[in-house]
Amino acid sequence: MAKTRARARDRFWSVFSPTSEPPRSALNLRIALAAFGLIVCGGLAVVAVAAGATALAIGLAVLAVIAVIDLVVVIRRRARRGDGHSLFE
Repeated sequence: MAKTRARARDRFWSVFSPTSEPPRSALNLRIALAAFGLIVCGGLAVVAVAAGATALAIGLAVLAVIAVIDLVVVIRRRARRGDGHSLFE
């Protein structure tokens, strides 16, 4: 049963993937998206504070904190994985 699933999985990636390989990891994408979210939400929170929109600033600050937490979790997961991949592989 396990061999059948493995063969079906390999066949899936050979048909639907442009490289015929399964994806390695989405951690790099999560790092990039969390960093983008942190920069955008942090910057817009500062602009909202300067404009006097306190509720908007608080909401954006909360989203920036969530992005920081996601960055910490993903970076710790990559370090724990310890397979020596760099960020840009």
